[in-house]
Amino acid sequence: MQQTQTAQLSTASIDVNVVVQAVLAMALGLFIVGVVGFSHISAVHNAAHDVRHANAFPCH
Repeated sequence: MQQTQTAQLSTASIDVNVVVQAVLAMALGLFIVGVVGFSHISAVHNAAHDVRHANAFPCH
């Protein structure tokens, strides 16, 4: 007779993973916006400014 075992992931661990990924994605987005938005390097700031206008995103 052959025995098989199956592992089941709990939904709580999956929900935690989704929340962690969402929080990290938001933190990365805020970091990028903050660094580019307040950059003293005019080329970086102007490039981000042009991209915002190209995507019809209001910035001022």
